Amino acid sequence: MLGEYIDQRENILLVGNSGTGKTHVAIALAIAACGRGRRVRFYRVTELITQLMEAREERVLLRLKAQLAKLDLLILDELGYVPASKLGSELLFDVISTAYERQSVIVTTNLPFENWTEVLGSERLTGATLDRLTHRCHILEAGGESYRLRDAKTRQTKRSSNASSKSK
Repeated sequence: MLGEYIDQRENILLVGNSGTGKTHVAIALAIAACGRGRRVRFYRVTELITQLMEAREERVLLRLKAQLAKLDLLILDELGYVPASKLGSELLFDVISTAYERQSVIVTTNLPFENWTEVLGSERLTGATLDRLTHRCHILEAGGESYRLRDAKTRQTKRSSNASSKSK
């Protein structure tokens, strides 16, 4: 049944190269969850870390964390594109740790798990994060060529084809 992973408080990790549809799948799952009355929030990882750090500086971090804890599904998009600061990684871990077995989390990433230390900094923190995310988890690998790259190649081929037919 669609959304059963939320009832079971299971996570989904969407892993694969850029442009392979991971974010589209995450958004589709979010829309389906919203359609079933679930509380859902979508963040790019860098945006969430920025909000967490700003909330900490403004002394409203507990309020933001309480709002996040009320969700049924938290989507963390694009983990791995930008390395996080030590504080940012710790705040992200805290959110993931709080969600553990209480809510479902969907993470999209272009990095294999062994490379997450590049983003989170510490091997210990990376291990603890992966331990919580993968415990009750569905791992989906998106393969193939980037849809955007393939689309660009198709448009280029059509332009070349049109240009050569016009010159004849």
